[in-house]
Amino acid sequence: MRRSCVVIASLLIAGIACGPAAALSKVQVPGLQVALYRYGLYKGQIDGVAGPMTKQAVVQFQRKSGLEPDGVAGKRTRAALGRFGRPLYGTRTIARGNFGLDVSVLQFLLARRGFAPPRLTSFYGGTTEQLVRKFQRKAGLEVDGVVGPATRRALLGKAPAATARTTSPSARHLVRPGETLSGIADRHGTTVAALARRNRLDPQGVLPAGIRLVVPAGGSSSPSTRSSVKDSLSRWAAHYGVDPNLARALAWQESGFQSHVRSGVGAVGVMQVTPATWSFVEMFVIGHRVPRTTDGNVRVGVAYLSHLLREFRGRERLAIGAYYQGPAGVRSRGLFEETKHFVANVLALRGRV
Repeated sequence: MRRSCVVIASLLIAGIACGPAAALSKVQVPGLQVALYRYGLYKGQIDGVAGPMTKQAVVQFQRKSGLEPDGVAGKRTRAALGRFGRPLYGTRTIARGNFGLDVSVLQFLLARRGFAPPRLTSFYGGTTEQLVRKFQRKAGLEVDGVVGPATRRALLGKAPAATARTTSPSARHLVRPGETLSGIADRHGTTVAALARRNRLDPQGVLPAGIRLVVPAGGSSSPSTRSSVKDSLSRWAAHYGVDPNLARALAWQESGFQSHVRSGVGAVGVMQVTPATWSFVEMFVIGHRVPRTTDGNVRVGVAYLSHLLREFRGRERLAIGAYYQGPAGVRSRGLFEETKHFVANVLALRGRV
């Protein structure tokens, strides 16, 4: 996983409209990213920011499709993406049963507003409809579960920043891209519940970058007793159907079971998970946010390993190689020599740690 590119970006829509978004308004970018993910080419955050990883994925898709690799998601490129590349958000009224790029954008916007669906499915089913109705009710709109012009405008409006009471002396924290309430709470020695309550936030909602949080004064972390790393690995391996010996071998090779390890590309913890991979696993594998704790790190890493084993049809060498090198690189170029050594070390450690 160390070779994976790290993309830490705001969950806000207001990204830079450049590169692959040049042919699209910036609101369409998360839908494009989901489409490219479906083809196994985009592995970064679904963040609505048209950055280098998005452009690279567009170029790769264009080459595979026999199109000019200009990195611009124009009409021909979107047509080649099939049902994932159309229609654009805002070109139709979205209702239950619809599928496409605009539904992907809708689900992303709902998440930004604090109504995150379990996964970005590109399909407007019952779960998404319930979230739309909740949003409409909160926004004072007609609650019909249909995404027409009024609902679209409300979703694209400026998300309200959290307001904070200032009745007691407190520290302040500027939320940076990629941060979570749990990580901020751990850093400041408080709890997620206290932090959310102090700032009137939904602890399960999306935390926008750029807002300032008031950190409760005199807070204490009082964390619950955590399992040992080995116990955590065994528990999540059983949960996701992964051989626990393989999970422990991978963790030992990555970090030696140490939770404080950080690599040069930003991979952290026992399983050496990058921010982009953590976001991907939350969005597409697990379906909800995972606390930035040692146990959470183990869970994300094991869940990602399980995902890779399914993606490579149980071929362990390729799955382990993809964990280190990235699945797109393994599919397109095979295992690098450095990756082969990593895989050999993991398999040699199996059953010994």
